Amino acid sequence: MTLQEVKVLANKGEGLKIEFKKKAAFPEKIVREVIALANTAGGDLLIGVDDDGTVSGQRYIEEEIFILEKSIRELIFPDLRVEIFTVKLNEKKGVAVFRIPLSPDRPHYLNVGDRKQSYIRVGDRSVQASREVWEVLRRNRVPRDTIFTYGWKEEILMKALEEKGQITLKEFSKLAKIPPFLASKTLVRLVSANVLVLHPQEMEDYFTIKSQEG
Repeated sequence: MTLQEVKVLANKGEGLKIEFKKKAAFPEKIVREVIALANTAGGDLLIGVDDDGTVSGQRYIEEEIFILEKSIRELIFPDLRVEIFTVKLNEKKGVAVFRIPLSPDRPHYLNVGDRKQSYIRVGDRSVQASREVWEVLRRNRVPRDTIFTYGWKEEILMKALEEKGQITLKEFSKLAKIPPFLASKTLVRLVSANVLVLHPQEMEDYFTIKSQEG
């Protein structure tokens, strides 16, 4: 990778598939960005680039790469392979590009104590994945036909969606008068069956009918 290619990436600005970091400080936080990119659409993580896209470089870039590469290897489950490119700006400073694939092994997660935390990209931000997003990612890893029974719960759900256009898990649970775990299972099953679309959000996900997505 050349400096010109790095500048082209930087000029795009942060987004669904691009994240900038000045340096690899707090590697656990940066690993979350790596997980989010791998779980969502793949992309590039640039070390040595400011938030505004300025390619300022970082001193001792090899050390930055070593720290982050070690964190990726030790903190991300299942294992995730990434490509790493180093571009020198001058004798002292350089930029690193971590090229992250859309992983066939998703969802990847960060193991923190006894908690498994997964992340996805929402616009230019990496946010913690909801249980529903996690389950949809897991199911989509191995495509298969999903068979479901269209009963009274689904009837209530589809009627509400036709009227409002979108619905959250909490709204569906309250409307159908069913526990959240049952509402979650119903929504995930319909997403897996390609009937609904799940829209991950930073605060609360919502669902729409697939045919409305054009």
